[in-house]
Amino acid sequence: MAGEEKTGSQEAASEADLAHALREQGFILTSVHLAGQAAPSQKLFPSLLSLFSADFLSFLLSVPLSEKMIFARHLSVMIGAGLAMNRALEILGLQTKNKYFSKVIKEVNISVKQGQALADSMSRYPMVFSELFVNMVRVGEAGGNLEETLKILAGQMEKDYELKSKVRSAMIYPAIIVTVMLGIGLLMMVAVVPKLTQIFKEMAIDLPLSTRLIIGTSDILSQYWAFGILGLIALIAASRLAAKTTTGKTYIDWVILRLPVIGGISKKINSARLARTLSALIESSVPIVQALQIIAGTLSNSFFRRSLEEAAVIVQKGAQLSKFIDDYPQLYPAMVSQMITVGEETGTLGNVLAKLADFYEEEVSDITKSIASIIEPALMVAVGAAVGFFAISMLQPMYSLMQGM
Repeated sequence: MAGEEKTGSQEAASEADLAHALREQGFILTSVHLAGQAAPSQKLFPSLLSLFSADFLSFLLSVPLSEKMIFARHLSVMIGAGLAMNRALEILGLQTKNKYFSKVIKEVNISVKQGQALADSMSRYPMVFSELFVNMVRVGEAGGNLEETLKILAGQMEKDYELKSKVRSAMIYPAIIVTVMLGIGLLMMVAVVPKLTQIFKEMAIDLPLSTRLIIGTSDILSQYWAFGILGLIALIAASRLAAKTTTGKTYIDWVILRLPVIGGISKKINSARLARTLSALIESSVPIVQALQIIAGTLSNSFFRRSLEEAAVIVQKGAQLSKFIDDYPQLYPAMVSQMITVGEETGTLGNVLAKLADFYEEEVSDITKSIASIIEPALMVAVGAAVGFFAISMLQPMYSLMQGM
């Protein structure tokens, strides 16, 4: 029976044979020990103290999405191969390269050996296992299809990882150009401009406003560079703190949605994540209202998150999801509601959402491939304008002096 816990003894030639026998009965083997031996969980309580070891600071480190994706994929394969849950977790805890994740897996394994459900054990680590991860595992345990649910979850995380990697890769080139440009500008202000300033002082000539502006900036950077660095650090820290507040996050999300090119990419990324995750949850037999509530907690943009929270309330009252999506044209492209309508009418919402996710992921991939060619002209114009302003401002006084001679 789905979600039923069962303990007892049974003869089997090996652990794998026992696991296969229980799977035929609709159960998943979580832990096993030979008759006459003490249950291993009684000996594992001291290991809880390992959380307070010398490398406690490792808990501050995050677990990469790729590590969790591999974990879900391998756990699915091991369960399908008939390996006991506690043995599979033990192996995965040793295999992972992330020390913090290894500790978490070992602690989850201890809880499972003590009789707790895998989802409940994972829920104790919300910084590692997201609400989506935990709920899909819980659904898989309750339905007796944990292997298939983990496979779906791993596939969803793989698509999410690929999407993030493409966007990140597309932004590397512009970031490098901007960093180099700022570095060269700072070097010119600190090393070159002071020498030209000395020449202008010796000439005793009137300087145009643009030249005085550059010289003033150079003087500030040269004399108060330490304060400048501290101010920059303080500005970055304040910005990060502000971004974590509700008001700050809302404002940033509002700006992102209205930026040229970036706004369109953001809408397509969030639509793709919604479609991919909702498809995975529906295929795992999660009720659509609960699925919308889960997804709302996984989207990064606060406007999309609020829209799904409202959608869960509206759908729970009997309304169609597609009708609700129609009311948010500023967030969701028209194709989203159209495809959801088709899925609702044909009873194939899970499959339709998967195809919709594929479409938008391909769209984002195409955009990110060409984003360098889109941003490069703007960067070149900015660099050219900065260089031209600097050259004219510093050469104009010399040119005026030559004309007066």
